[in-house]
Amino acid sequence: MIRILCLSLAILSFSFTALPLNAANTKGQYIQPDNLSPKVRIDTSMGSIVIELDRLRAKITVDNFLGYVIRGQYDQTLIHRVEEGYLIQGGGFMTNYTEVEPDEPIFNESGNGLKNKEGTIAMAKQLSDAHSATNQFFINLNDNTNLDPGNSWGYAVFGEIIEGYDVVEAISKVEVGYSEQLGYPTVPKKMITILRVVVLDEE
Repeated sequence: MIRILCLSLAILSFSFTALPLNAANTKGQYIQPDNLSPKVRIDTSMGSIVIELDRLRAKITVDNFLGYVIRGQYDQTLIHRVEEGYLIQGGGFMTNYTEVEPDEPIFNESGNGLKNKEGTIAMAKQLSDAHSATNQFFINLNDNTNLDPGNSWGYAVFGEIIEGYDVVEAISKVEVGYSEQLGYPTVPKKMITILRVVVLDEE
């Protein structure tokens, strides 16, 4: 009886210590924690894009983004907004048009000195709530100074494209229209899918 009880306690102890470790492995701050410039590759149905993230100036945002990446929550999602000469946006909807389950909103790091320049990646947020960014992100197709902070909060930039900008340009030129499923006016008429997003090995 004592042996069985001890074994049971050992199993319980293992379970409770293992769970936090597994949970931690899905949080962005534990992904290459000493790397200030982690890189991710976004594989889309139109080609691949490599982005270098800036953990030095946008730590909260980068860690948040990496959490979604490592859990595979951007895999099989849509590029759901394309505005040529402005931006392309994704990360919020699965290919069946259901929403990606978001984490808690994060603090807005738009005052980090990074600007919404062409080729940068930034977090989407609600217009009326500065600190509402969760999983949706966008890539700037121009120097969008109107998205930078001024008298009010802007949109937090947290990295830039280092490979595959030709893919971004190709996506920016696709035909768009109103989507009945999403209720948005600038959705690609031919579905563009983010097949997967992966963290690249440290160099």
